[in-house]
Amino acid sequence: MYTLYARAGWGSVLVETQLAFYGFDYRLAEVGDLFTDAGAQKALAPANPITQIPTLILPDGTVMTESAAITLLLADATGRDVLVPGPKAPERARFLRWLVFIVANIYPTFTYADDPARFVADEAARLGFRSLVDDYAKRLWRIMEAEAVGPWFLGERFSALDIFVATMTHWRPNRPWFVAETPKLMAIAARTEAVPEMAAVWRRNFPPK
Repeated sequence: MYTLYARAGWGSVLVETQLAFYGFDYRLAEVGDLFTDAGAQKALAPANPITQIPTLILPDGTVMTESAAITLLLADATGRDVLVPGPKAPERARFLRWLVFIVANIYPTFTYADDPARFVADEAARLGFRSLVDDYAKRLWRIMEAEAVGPWFLGERFSALDIFVATMTHWRPNRPWFVAETPKLMAIAARTEAVPEMAAVWRRNFPPK
C-alpha cells in the first residue's frame, strides 16, 4: 500500500489524483498547515527534511518526493502509458518539456510567494516581492495557454499534464483570473475534473462552493 502525506487542496492533490486514477491501494496521512504548524513540520520531517508535500511512501518503504518524479515512477509501476507517453510516443518530448516547465518554473512561484516571510526579512518588502512573483507566475501561465492544444494539453491525448493544470488553476491567481486569461487551460481543467476515476478526489480537495 502507498502512503501519501496529504493536505486538502495542496500539492498532494497532484499525486492523489494519479493514485486514484490508476486504482492503486493507498492511504492518506493527513498533514497540518506546514506554514504555521510546527507539529506538522516535525511529523513530516523524518520522511522529507524540507517538509513539503507531496511526499509518498512506496509499498516497500521507499520515500518519494517531487511531483514530477512521482508521476514518472507511478507510470512505470503500472506498465501503462495512459498518463505518461511512452519512450516511443510522438508526444513524449513535449510531455517531458512541459512537465518539467511546470515543476521547475511555475511551482516555485508558490514556494516563494505563499509565505514570503521565509525569504524576505523586511516586512514592508514582502508585499512587493509577492506581487512581483505572482506577476511572473501569470506570465508563465500565459506561455502555457499559448502551448495548450485542446481538448487536452497535448491535443487528443489525456495525460498527467492535464492533472497538473486542473490542480494548479485552483491556486493563485485563482479561478476567476484563469477563466478570463487562460480559457484553454480552464477548459482542460473542467474536462479533467470530470474524469470519473478522479471525481471523488477533486470533491474532497476542492469542495464545491
